[in-house]
Order: sequence, then structure tokens, then C-alpha cells
Amino acid sequence: MAIIEVEDLVKHYGDQRAADGVSFTVEEGEVFGILGPNGAGKTTTVECVEGLRERDAGRVSVMGLDPAKDAAELRQVLGIQLQESRLPDRLRVGEALDLYRSFYRSPADPDRLIDSLGLGAKRKTPFGKLSGGQQQRLSIALALIGNPRVAVLDELTTGLDPQARRDTWDLIEQVRDSGVTIILVTHFMDEAERLCDRLAVIDAGRVVAVDTPAGLTARVSAEQRVRFRPSADFPDALLLDLPEVVAVERSGPQVVVSGTGNLLQAVASVLARGHIVAADLRVEQVSLDDAFVALTGKSAQH
Repeated sequence: MAIIEVEDLVKHYGDQRAADGVSFTVEEGEVFGILGPNGAGKTTTVECVEGLRERDAGRVSVMGLDPAKDAAELRQVLGIQLQESRLPDRLRVGEALDLYRSFYRSPADPDRLIDSLGLGAKRKTPFGKLSGGQQQRLSIALALIGNPRVAVLDELTTGLDPQARRDTWDLIEQVRDSGVTIILVTHFMDEAERLCDRLAVIDAGRVVAVDTPAGLTARVSAEQRVRFRPSADFPDALLLDLPEVVAVERSGPQVVVSGTGNLLQAVASVLARGHIVAADLRVEQVSLDDAFVALTGKSAQH
């Protein structure tokens, strides 16, 4: 069941169309990713969904509500974590949650929410004394304090160190498991691949693809690569004769074999029969980053 519907959304700033006919649906209970390079129109799109920005054309429905007409009611069912948000440095964690919960008819229990997000020991800590990861945890808590059915998380882990990013990913999975539908805006491929059930790839204000992460990579190629350093030289024909092998390339002491099917087993069997040891063996498959570049012609970090 679609809980969010976006159809032919248009938003322009002067001559520039930040959203140019964007369409997608979000199913209840999923993590739906909006993926794209910086400046692609991701944040503009979700701000129209949130009711923070007025659209110029198209239709948006969130649980049957029109963000442009039903903003007050929408705020009761939609939690928002903005791309850039900062609280007063002296505002304490507990005080922030008490303030935000006063905006909702049926708020969550702030103490329970603080504990579930690992901020139990930080109730009396001022915002300015929190680490980057703790500030993001508080940001998630503020997005959830209204007991929303849908939460929009925009560039949630930008600027966090690797461990804080992984901790935040765990939190998002906990939120999804609690029954909240999530829209996750990101330009990080590993984040999208780890968290998202489906993705809309947006480039230059347009949706270029909507699919699962695996579905997007499958659109590009089912090809695999086996990379290794052989213990002895051998002719390329030894591997090219295999039906699974498409190409054999040399890169210094390394051999890179491209192909499909059960490529690893086929290559390993031939090498073993020739008494050739494959050192530093790695299997590489087409990644979501490869798919993104193929679909948009640029890196997500662009």
C-alpha cells in the first residue's frame, strides 16, 4: 500500500527547475531512498513532500494529506530531520525533547525515546557539548517525538566518522522495525545499499530510475570480475576458452578476469589443474556506485 505518492512534481527557482516532473511512490513500512549527486534536487523534492516548500505543479499525497493544504495535520504524522539543523548550544537534551513534544497531540515518551537512542546518560547535557554522532541521535529523537507514521531523514550521516555512521545506520533499522516508514535522502552508496528497500535515483531534477539496490545494479550488468596475482605465468587463452569468461586483462602482476555465471569456480578449477596459485584473490561485482555512474554519467559525490 502506497503511503506517499508523488506525481509530476515541479519546483523551479527562476529559470532553474530543481524538481522537473518527479514521480515515485513509497510503500508503508519500507526505507525508501532518494539518491543523487549534490544539487540534483533531492532536498527540494522532500521539502515539497514535507510541506516546507510550496510546489509549482504536480500532486503530492502523504497518508491522503496534501502538504500544501493540510500542513497542520501533516505535522502530526510526519517526523522531519533536516539536512542542516542546530539547536541553541545551552539547550539540554531533555529540554529539547520536552519542547518538541509539546507540539504534538500524542507524543512519544521522551525518557523511553532517549534511552532507546542511547542518550540516557546525556539528558542534562547541553547541545553544544554533544559529539556529532550524539547530535544526530538527538536529531532522530526530535523527528520521532511526535510518534510519526513517516519520518524523513535528510543527509543524516554527512560529517560523521565511520563508527558514528554505522551506529546511526543501526538506529535507522531500529526505527524501521518499530513500524515507521522512512524516506532517506543520501548521496552515500554504502548507506543506500545497506538501508534502503528501494531507491529513486534523481539527477538534474528528474527521476532516472526507481528500483531495489540489487535491481539497479542488475540493470547495468551481471558481470563479475576475479582479480588475482598468479604464482606462474600462463597464456590468456587458458581462461578465455572458458564459457564463463568474457575478457582477461593484465594490470602489472595482477590478472583481472571478467565474466558471468559461476566465474570464480571455473577460473579456480583451471588454475588448480595447471598448478597455479592465485594469490590475493578477490571477487568484484558491479556495485551500486557503478550503476549510479551508468545511470547519471557522474559520481554521487559530484
